[in-house]
Amino acid sequence: MTTLKLFGIVFFCGLLSPSQEVLSGLSCAVSPGAMQNVLSDAILQNGLLQQHLQGLVLPNIMGEGGLLNSPTSITGLHLVKVRLPKLSVVLLPGIGVQLTIAAKLELSGNCLVGLLSELIDILVDVNITANIKCTNFESGTVQVVIEDCLCILGAIKIKLLSGLLSLSVNEIVLNQLTATLPGLLCPVVDIVVNLVNIQLLGTLNAVIPVGTAGTIHYQLASLPFTSGLFLGLDLDGAVKQVGGSIIPHDSSPSALPPLLDKLLVLGLRQSFLNAALSLLIQIPPQTFTCTPEVFSGASHLQEAITVLVPAGCSTCHGTSPLSIKLTLSGNPVILLEENKATVELSVMIQVFIKHLDGPILNLLLLKADLGLNARVSIAGGRLVLGLSLGSTSLSLESSDVGISNILNLKPHCSNLLAETLLPLINGALGIGIPLPNVLGIPLIKVDVQI
Repeated sequence: MTTLKLFGIVFFCGLLSPSQEVLSGLSCAVSPGAMQNVLSDAILQNGLLQQHLQGLVLPNIMGEGGLLNSPTSITGLHLVKVRLPKLSVVLLPGIGVQLTIAAKLELSGNCLVGLLSELIDILVDVNITANIKCTNFESGTVQVVIEDCLCILGAIKIKLLSGLLSLSVNEIVLNQLTATLPGLLCPVVDIVVNLVNIQLLGTLNAVIPVGTAGTIHYQLASLPFTSGLFLGLDLDGAVKQVGGSIIPHDSSPSALPPLLDKLLVLGLRQSFLNAALSLLIQIPPQTFTCTPEVFSGASHLQEAITVLVPAGCSTCHGTSPLSIKLTLSGNPVILLEENKATVELSVMIQVFIKHLDGPILNLLLLKADLGLNARVSIAGGRLVLGLSLGSTSLSLESSDVGISNILNLKPHCSNLLAETLLPLINGALGIGIPLPNVLGIPLIKVDVQI
């Protein structure tokens, strides 16, 4: 099962010292089997290893012995098929990943024993272990290098068409393959691993549209980090609005926590989420008449404001209803705490009267600072936030008619925002923040924690 966790600390894979600052962010932990399956699919199931081993040609094998102690030569020995390949992954603290491939190699060639020439088939068990290290991080890409590639040969089965085979031939083949195969197989594994690295990095270095609002260009923010428990990938993204302008955010790396039952941990920092929310929450100013058709508490709000209007204001009283204009102020900010995610958002509330035969009269200009409780989920490969009103702080910016006491307006303004503006914001957030298809691992049955 894939687990996505949202924490008040960042789970990123930058190589940091303990004294470096830890920021807030989001992490995604994936079970060990998922990453092993991805590598197995990329290297084995897709035929990449078979393809690059297909042209493998071994040196001729020459030796004394064989049938009636005649000289033996095996020529044209080549790979026919890779049988029953299996792949396993182990994490190496501070180094990277240890990749082990076990397989049976089916070889074929011509065998000359004395004057007798015939086909020879060889089936050899091989176990290739390679330590893979990420290095040379630059602009979201990393280079992988193989250190300490070890190739061990196991059982060898030799078959001649005539069925005549001596122990000396078996020994000659074993000695020659032991001396030559590692030097041939390890370079092939190196090529395959580098091709897979390019393929998998492509799942990280991806430009994904965010509805019609803009795009997110994901990439690695630092070198992958490995402990004995997990592989950490620090993800970042350039958030662009339509037209190409980038929404800036802090890209400082941070540290990942040890998740004992997981193998792969992905990180997205809180500042990136703020940039993504700024891209999604772009609500134009909303203007409407304060009538019961707009929201249920309209008459109560109008009554409360009417009470505050000075009696001497002749233009304040009449048959014209109040009008209200709501305008978002500044960018939304998501705050991550233990077991809690909150989005802070400011809204300007302008209450005015527009007479048919006169100018606009601004009764009130209020600023509402909202604390919105965020419910986080994953759906269709997207991070989706659903907001509900948690707290409202109301302050008076100005009043053309001298209103100064707004204490009684807070509950009415809260109802107004909850019934009119909040549905628009949730509608904008409904498309979600698209996440990259990291390593091709689908985010399904996701458990979200804060």
